Amino acid sequence: MKKLDSKKLCKIYVSNKYELFYDLAYNLAEFAYSMDEVPVGAVIIKDDTHEVLSSSYNQMKSNKSSLDHAEILALRLAMSRLKNERLNGCTMISTLEPCPMCAQAISFARLSNIVFSAEDVKSGGVLNGPKIYESSSCHHKPNVIRFDDNHKSRKLLQKFFESKRKKG
Repeated sequence: MKKLDSKKLCKIYVSNKYELFYDLAYNLAEFAYSMDEVPVGAVIIKDDTHEVLSSSYNQMKSNKSSLDHAEILALRLAMSRLKNERLNGCTMISTLEPCPMCAQAISFARLSNIVFSAEDVKSGGVLNGPKIYESSSCHHKPNVIRFDDNHKSRKLLQKFFESKRKKG
């Protein structure tokens, strides 16, 4: 695992060891796209066994809830399965940089790592925007790991939003 940007308070790494789990998250993002949801998928695994605890995709439109981001739904399911509000020793793999709401929820859940592929310059909360894990008010800072998917997630998101602009 290669470390990036050591001057920041938030440690950022680059790794491809999560490829199998990323593929699952990407498949969920493609499913979200087919359901006319913003194409984001998220998977949570146990670090020691690599068991998949939960997975989800954006369901804001279908559930009529602005809170139903892939990351939030995956967190809720993993907590329910473990019967614990803390997910110590777990990692989330997402196709997109978490927004500020999801980044804070990840911190509250005490995940060890957050892995994501596409950076979200406009609405992200980890590398962009409020940079939740660099805030002095953030009590738990997970390792931030970038996954190189050759821009596959970014291209899917661009395709989705381009189709929305064409519809007007």
